[in-house]
Amino acid sequence: MAADRPLWRRSRNGLMLPATAQVNHLCSDSADCLPDVLRLLSFNIQVGINTQRYHHYLTKSWQHLFPHAGRHLTLSQIGRLLNNFDLVALQEVDGGSLRSGYVNQVEHLAREGQFRYWYQQLNRNLGRFAQHSNGLLSRFAPLVLEDHKLPGFMPGRGAIFTRFGEGDDAMLVVMMHLALSTRARASQLAYIRERIADYRHVVLMGDMNTHAEDLLEHSPLRGSALHTAELPGTFPSWKPARALDHILLTPSLTIEQVDVLPQAISDHLPVSMHIRLPDGLRGQRRTGN
Repeated sequence: MAADRPLWRRSRNGLMLPATAQVNHLCSDSADCLPDVLRLLSFNIQVGINTQRYHHYLTKSWQHLFPHAGRHLTLSQIGRLLNNFDLVALQEVDGGSLRSGYVNQVEHLAREGQFRYWYQQLNRNLGRFAQHSNGLLSRFAPLVLEDHKLPGFMPGRGAIFTRFGEGDDAMLVVMMHLALSTRARASQLAYIRERIADYRHVVLMGDMNTHAEDLLEHSPLRGSALHTAELPGTFPSWKPARALDHILLTPSLTIEQVDVLPQAISDHLPVSMHIRLPDGLRGQRRTGN
């Protein structure tokens, strides 16, 4: 095996790779401590395609393969939005291929939003044609970062596990983009449920491709004590009828504010949540670069 190849570890029906957050050296290093209230955002950005109507899935479908001059403007809009948050989960991001003009969209948005730390999780590698990815943006250095390939009949779904704080007060944040099929999604949620069981403070966030009641009452998350606020639809962005994007929390984390933001930049609307951190986690000094 070549020395520069990642050493994936099999993790019961999935694969896990220890990871390291990238540092945006253009961002000033000012966030020394975790705040009392952490501002979260989850956003499926559809690789920067500004879909506004159903017919755009046809008329703009070529943008999934080829670059488009308007994509940079869309990413700038997204970057301005992200600037108001501390920790961001991105779905349907391109890691730098022909269609994105060979721009790593996670890195680009870290710069646009002035985030110190970022991570791109590559889930489907189609070479120069597409780099299907999830992304993490953070103003605080994660203590632990793991790249998990989720189980499923079709490969290509992943979750980013990141930990802030230490000991009993550690908070685990899991960012994900789940499968469309009920069966595959159940397998993925069972995988995640097993790995969050030992943590008191947990956040799950991402495009989960189903509504909150299904997640909390009819999936492997049932009985986990995770909760969320009732939200309006997030998809499609121009006439939201289905709530597919969520931020779920353990009872130890208090929701201060929650919104579906009326920013029709993608085919999904972003979900934001402000959460109050527990006493043992607030003010812990960050570690890292």
